Amino acid sequence: MVSSSCGRPPSRKSLVNTQPIVEQIPALRRYARALTGDAWAADDLVQDTLERACSKWRLWVAGSDLRAWLFTVMHNLFANQVRRATRQAQSGSVNIDEVAHELVAPVADLGIAMDLQRCLLRLPMDQREVLLLVSLEDMSYAEVAKITGVPIGTVMSRLSRARGRLQALLDEPVRSAASPASVAPVSTLRRLK
Repeated sequence: MVSSSCGRPPSRKSLVNTQPIVEQIPALRRYARALTGDAWAADDLVQDTLERACSKWRLWVAGSDLRAWLFTVMHNLFANQVRRATRQAQSGSVNIDEVAHELVAPVADLGIAMDLQRCLLRLPMDQREVLLLVSLEDMSYAEVAKITGVPIGTVMSRLSRARGRLQALLDEPVRSAASPASVAPVSTLRRLK
């Protein structure tokens, strides 16, 4: 299937096969969903990734790994979004410590285990990204290192820490059920669009 490059009107120079990009969308959606924990935010992230890929298409080296390039674009966009949200939260007019008493969630039933998605979202972003790329997307350490822009040793270290932390988080309700006095109320903030 030959079509125009990323939705632009076709020209003789810009005819490309968009099928390889389309084939990567399910993997991009899976990774975005795991990163954001929200279907709407994941779809927005995939859309932003595809838009950025189209606008920066000339930067992709033909013959190189398109999948890794798209995941790198998504990784960079997500990191920028997190940084932007952090800056906005710091410059916001509401001090979370002042309203903490309003944010305490009711104590949940201790018999219900925390699901994997919630545990993944509690991991630090750098650990979660590496864990998802290696386990969910079945990428090699070298591919993950290229996407995240860190050395392979750092990828292995982050993966090890992520696996250990995830195991601890998954086991946490079991330990908490054994000693209810050690349970602190957990508050959950959700960003609304």
